[in-house]
Amino acid sequence: MSASIGANTRSLIQRDSSSVWHPFTQQSLWPTDDPMVVDRAEGMYFWDTDGNQFLDGVSSLWVNVHGHSVPEINDAITQQLNRLDHTTFLGLTHEPGIQLAERLLETAPDGLSKVFYAGDGSSAVEAALKMAYQAHVQRGEIRPLYLHVAEGYHGDTLGSVSVGGIDLFHDKYRPLLLTTAMVSSPGLMQSGQDREQRASQVLQEMRALLEESGDQVSALVIEPLVQAAGGMLTHDVSFVQGARKLCDEFNVLLICDEVATGVGRTGRMWAVEHAGIQPDMITCGKGVTGGYLPLSAVLVAEPVYEAFLGSATSGRTFYHGHSYTANPLSCAAAIANLDLMSERETVAHAALVGERMAESLRPLAAHEGVKEIRQIGTMTGIEVESVKDRTGFAVCQEARRNGVWVRPLGDVVVLMPPLAIENSELDLLTSVVSDAVDTVVR
Repeated sequence: MSASIGANTRSLIQRDSSSVWHPFTQQSLWPTDDPMVVDRAEGMYFWDTDGNQFLDGVSSLWVNVHGHSVPEINDAITQQLNRLDHTTFLGLTHEPGIQLAERLLETAPDGLSKVFYAGDGSSAVEAALKMAYQAHVQRGEIRPLYLHVAEGYHGDTLGSVSVGGIDLFHDKYRPLLLTTAMVSSPGLMQSGQDREQRASQVLQEMRALLEESGDQVSALVIEPLVQAAGGMLTHDVSFVQGARKLCDEFNVLLICDEVATGVGRTGRMWAVEHAGIQPDMITCGKGVTGGYLPLSAVLVAEPVYEAFLGSATSGRTFYHGHSYTANPLSCAAAIANLDLMSERETVAHAALVGERMAESLRPLAAHEGVKEIRQIGTMTGIEVESVKDRTGFAVCQEARRNGVWVRPLGDVVVLMPPLAIENSELDLLTSVVSDAVDTVVR
C-alpha cells in the first residue's frame, strides 16, 4: 500500500480487506497492489478519496457511454424514482419496460421482434440458452448440445460458463456444465494465415462437427467480430456470415452475444451489422443503460418466440425470470441513454473515435515490446511482451501514475473509452498508455 495515501483512504482499504471479496481479484495480492478507493465521477473522469483525477479508459468495465453523471440520465432516473421505483414484471407491465423494448427493436436487425429482460450479461446468456433448447423441444426435437468457440466468454453463471472457452476462467467447472462442443477461435491466427483464411478454417471445423452431430445441437453461441475477454481477439466478418449459413443448413439457432460488442462499441449499433446477418437471438447488456444501472436483454426472432405460444396447460411457457426483471429505474436510464445516442449520433462518433485511436496507436504497433494491437471500433487490445511477472498489470499501474485508468487481460492492455470521448481526452489516453508500454517493456 502506498505510503502517500491519506488516513481516510487507508482506513477504507483496511475495512475493505476485512470484509469484501472482489471479483476477478487475487485477494492475497489486493492489499499490496495499491488499491484505489473511488470517491466521485463526472464526465470522462473519476476521482479517488485522495483527490487524484483519472481518465476512465475502460468505461468502468466497458459499460459507460456518455461519461459519468450525465444530467439527462440523472433526471430520467429521478423522475422515474418519483413515479415508480419497482414492481414485478411477472404478470404486470409498465411503460418504461414497454418503451425500452420498442426502442431496442427499432435499432435491431430485421426479424428480431421480442425483448426478454434479464439483469446482467450472464443472465441474458442463460435465458438465451434455455430458450434455444426449449424451442427445439416444443418443435419435437431433443437437442441437448451447444456449440461454442474457444477463447469465448459469455459470463460466469454455469450455463454461460458452459459455452465459454477460456481455460483460466472456465476449466475448473467443466464437470458441472452443460454438454458442449467447441471449435477453435477464429481470432487466433496460425503462421502465415490472414483473418479470412483463419475464418474459413474454423468454419470447416464447425461444419465437420455439425455433420457429425448437428441434429443434437440447439444453438451456436458466438461473440461477433471481437472475443473481448479472450484478449480482444478479432475475426473476419466472413466467420459470422459463414456461421449463419451453417446454422440455417443444420437448423441450429444462432445466439450472438453482444453484451460487450453491442450498443455502439464496434462503430455500429450491433456488431452483426458489419456482417449483414440476422441472428436468432442477440444478448445485450453493459452499455444499454449508459453505464448507470444493471440491465440486460435477449432480443428474439419471431419464430423462436412463437415456439412458446400455447394454452395455459400446454407446458410451453418460458418459466424463467428474476425479481428485478425490467426494473423501471434501469429502463428509464436505458431510454435516456438511447435518446442521447440518437440525438448526439453517438454510434457515428464512436466509429470516428476508433479511427483516431488506430491512427494514434500506429507508432506503438512498431514497438519491439508490442506483439500486436487488435482493434475494431473503440474495442482495442495492446498485447505486450511478457518481460516480468504481470507485465500487463505493470503497464496499467504506470498509466495510473500518469492519470489514466486502464485494466489488463493478462498481458493485453485494454483500451475501451466511453463512446462520447472527445479528441483531447482520447489523445491523453493513447499517449499515456503508449508511454507506459515504452516505460515497462522497452
